[in-house]
Amino acid sequence: MKDQQIYRYLDEEKKLRVDPEGYLVDQTDWSETVAELMAAEEELDLTPEHWEIIEIVRAFYQRYEMAPAMRPLVKATKNTLGEEKGRSIYLMQLFPGSPAKRIARLAGLPKPTNCL
Repeated sequence: MKDQQIYRYLDEEKKLRVDPEGYLVDQTDWSETVAELMAAEEELDLTPEHWEIIEIVRAFYQRYEMAPAMRPLVKATKNTLGEEKGRSIYLMQLFPGSPAKRIARLAGLPKPTNCL
């Protein structure tokens, strides 16, 4: 586990272990504060719209025991928030780059399968 990075948050005593891609090693370490810290490191300000999507992904994980790749993410978003927000372009605007990977990381979940 020598490749693991360490994030500091809240105070000097509490550390988070993450893998080389920035995903939490221990999902029980996740909190909204941790998500905010990780987002800030990516220069992303989490708005209520971001939190809606993070909550959808966390609920998806609880149900299916896996973080959704892009297509299931779009479908879950559409089913929960409606047609307008359930589109890949909306998710890419909120989470530029690879939305499924970025959301899973911020939600404290493992990397989605089928994501490069």
